[in-house]
Amino acid sequence: MNDLYGRLKTKKIKITEIPQWGPYFRKQWENNFANHLSDKDKKSIHLFDTGGYCGYLWHLFSYEKKGCIEGENAEVAFNNQPKKNCYVFYQHYDYVLFLQNDGMFNTDDLINEQDIYIVDKGFNWTYIQTHETGWFGPYFSVK
Repeated sequence: MNDLYGRLKTKKIKITEIPQWGPYFRKQWENNFANHLSDKDKKSIHLFDTGGYCGYLWHLFSYEKKGCIEGENAEVAFNNQPKKNCYVFYQHYDYVLFLQNDGMFNTDDLINEQDIYIVDKGFNWTYIQTHETGWFGPYFSVK
């Protein structure tokens, strides 16, 4: 997290730290990208942080419950996506960043980041880099 902050600062991206807001952003992400699934469906793909599978929101894509672009094509889509204001949050940390003037933000900035979610301010698109990148992800999807 600190490495990412430092990399973004050197690009003159305006960063606002929002501590403790991870649960809110994870719920907003679920509401915007997984709202077509029932609670039973969400449970069946281990979307939540319970049980042996230690749920991940990105299971929405690995279980093919929502269309997405995957792998290198997802990286290209994210890098080409016009960015003005983005939120960056994590699966397992409650630390959130709000980025402004972030047109220079790209996948090179995400070196060593795992289970990280990026969304535009309106939750219209998302980019996710998983801890299993290479097997699962990264993913890019639109609402």
